[in-house]
Amino acid sequence: MASGGRDYQQLIYEEPAPKVARIVMNRPSRRNAQGITMTYELDDALKRACHDDKINVIILAATGDHWNSGHDISGDEARMPPPEQIVGLWGDYSGKGWQGYYAREREIYLEITERWRNAPKPVIAEIQGSVISGGIILTWMCDLIVCSDDARFRDATAAEMGIAGVEFWQHPFEMSVRQAKEWLMTGDWMTAQEAKQRGMVNHVVPRDQLTARALQLAETIAARNPFTMQLVKQAMNFAQDQMGRKASVDFGFHLHQIGHMQAMLANGFPIDLDSMPPAMRANIEKLIAARQASAG
Repeated sequence: MASGGRDYQQLIYEEPAPKVARIVMNRPSRRNAQGITMTYELDDALKRACHDDKINVIILAATGDHWNSGHDISGDEARMPPPEQIVGLWGDYSGKGWQGYYAREREIYLEITERWRNAPKPVIAEIQGSVISGGIILTWMCDLIVCSDDARFRDATAAEMGIAGVEFWQHPFEMSVRQAKEWLMTGDWMTAQEAKQRGMVNHVVPRDQLTARALQLAETIAARNPFTMQLVKQAMNFAQDQMGRKASVDFGFHLHQIGHMQAMLANGFPIDLDSMPPAMRANIEKLIAARQASAG
């Protein structure tokens, strides 16, 4: 979508108020599932807002009924971006064994999200509907979260995929350890109200007030001294890291890789098919069959 001289296929970039940028995930037919295209468009849009001296606050929103349904595993997009788009230094994304998988996931899930989390300007999530697994990563990189009363959150990686949690593993820093354990082990949904009680979100509002409330919060913060707001964010992020967040995220990422490797060794696919719901398993098996047919 054309936006201020740039073309985004899966995003809308707008400035709904002075000093506020609003980045909108715009793939409603896929419930805003995040693939390679969206990942690098988000990176471009966030960099654009951070480098614009007229912008003080960023809102991350989404079109449609649901904010983000997680990683796109349809196979419809390229597995990796063109070399000129890659922002990390690992390379070797086609390496043998697990080397290529590891480098890829480190690039597009761990390192890029950590950089977004440390963006100097405040980022506010404006969330409606469902947020599933990979979508949780985008939620947790934001500084403040405003969600509609029908929003709900789920990390299905442990219950349905044989993985110990999403790649950006902040679970015990978003809620208590026992709440995080139960949430992962059961794979249950967390309502917006529960998320607020656990301290994961700031505000819960009726759906028809969501955009206005997120913008109101953004305008309030945008009116403050922008450098002071940047310092506040750095101070809070540093304090959280001193409590072990960064080390926990890195360790969780490596456990995530072990889960993938275990599934690959057990059944030749990096997700535990036996744990999946029947409909999801059938879709994955179709994807595997299609890949095998094209390779043959």
